[in-house]
Amino acid sequence: MPSSASAHTGSGSERRCRYCRQSFVPSVYRPQQGVCSQPECQKRRKTDYHRHKRLHDPAYAQTCQNSQQNWRRDHPDYNRQYRQTHPKAVERNREGERQRYRYCQLANLAKNNLAFDLKRCAAEVWLLSPAGTVLAKNNVALSQLFIVQPPTPAAATPSTP
Repeated sequence: MPSSASAHTGSGSERRCRYCRQSFVPSVYRPQQGVCSQPECQKRRKTDYHRHKRLHDPAYAQTCQNSQQNWRRDHPDYNRQYRQTHPKAVERNREGERQRYRYCQLANLAKNNLAFDLKRCAAEVWLLSPAGTVLAKNNVALSQLFIVQPPTPAAATPSTP
């Protein structure tokens, strides 16, 4: 009889985990195993399975939906209590809402070609953002326009000799 350690080591053929790309030896009991036993990889495997099952099995999707509705019905004050105890999440959600609203406004303007009266301007545009924000792919942005004119020389007054 094989020892319990050798029963879990498989036949010795190593594979690469499809998530973390680390090599592992599949279990003897699951020779087709494609994911290592790391908790993060197993969580992703289960999530992917659940997502696929919901998309391709209408009965399973309906069961999940009914379960969620039943839970919400049994816990009607959950969202209110969560918002009271997690003010950072509330603020993060509000900021996300603001950004989504701005994006919708821009999308509507971009679709309305007649709203733009494009004129060439020799001004430079500087995009400023908080540290860590990538601006390389921005091609449409909300802006506030500040026109700064260079100081003009003193008015030409006749100089006295």
